[in-house]
Amino acid sequence: MMVRRQILRSILVATCMTMGAAAAQEPEVTLRLHQFLPPQATLPRQVLRPWAEAVEQASDGRIKIEHYDAMALGGRPPELIDQARDGVVDMVMTVVGYTPGRFPKSEVFELPFIMRGSVPTSQAYWDFVQSELQDEEFRDLQILGAWVHGPGVIHTANGITTLEDMAGVKLRGPTRVINDLLQELGATPVGMPLPAVPESLSKGVIDGTVIPWEVTPAVKLTELVDHHTEFSGDEALYTATFVLAMNKARYESLPDDLRAILDAESGARLTELAATEMLAGDAPARAIAVNQGNTIVVLDEAEVARWKAASKPVIERWIAEMEGRGIDGDALIDKANALIEQHSP
Repeated sequence: MMVRRQILRSILVATCMTMGAAAAQEPEVTLRLHQFLPPQATLPRQVLRPWAEAVEQASDGRIKIEHYDAMALGGRPPELIDQARDGVVDMVMTVVGYTPGRFPKSEVFELPFIMRGSVPTSQAYWDFVQSELQDEEFRDLQILGAWVHGPGVIHTANGITTLEDMAGVKLRGPTRVINDLLQELGATPVGMPLPAVPESLSKGVIDGTVIPWEVTPAVKLTELVDHHTEFSGDEALYTATFVLAMNKARYESLPDDLRAILDAESGARLTELAATEMLAGDAPARAIAVNQGNTIVVLDEAEVARWKAASKPVIERWIAEMEGRGIDGDALIDKANALIEQHSP
């Protein structure tokens, strides 16, 4: 009988220890992260998941981040920012310009040829978010990271070798500023989020799109078009701005120590990770097009100068629009340029 009691006691102790360990591993906070890209794309695979794992490890499992890719929780990409603001989800990763005109100051980083190196430009954009945007345009959200993608490339069915080739080409653009640029350069802009590109190309709704190399494998773009146009020099035709945004009330409700852990793994660290990984993804994605025998044209310095001159009205219009909103557009351009210069090697 005594032996039996000892066995039962041992079983009870082991069961309690197991239950205690399980309880210790239960997260105190579970955060749902919703975004528009497929899971194999660079941002979810190389940035969002590693970042989430770092947060979870730093919190000893007290924070858990659930990933919902490719709009798995419903809605359309332009609705993501409101899903975070309204608490439908806890976090979203999105392109700021998917909501046209709503975050006008952010658009300064989308202006033609302002981007000089995607990593320093991303670092500059994060600083800009902290100093100009978090308490104003993003006051209803908590921005955990902010970055831009690598140099924008033109991908078309028939090829673009000169400025004149843009005439009448139906090109998808991601944001209102970039669509204004495409129209100024002679194209017919068609605004749409990235996930709509493959079907739109297949149905002839568009003749091509502007996106960086890095994301082309995720939408199998090099199988849908076989001409690609790059720009020589340090400046890029365009870039787009991204944010990882969190519901403000959810962020503020976190225990102080967990919020500090989230902050430590986010901000400038997350921004640099995202920018670096997106830029690193350009070369292997470009190699896919090369290996398929696609045509890649690199516009020389003289031709790029013509595109720069042709794009100046876009900047002038944007400055005038900002003035109409009571915003000093010239000052924002100067600040963006100074921040990029500050972070450039």
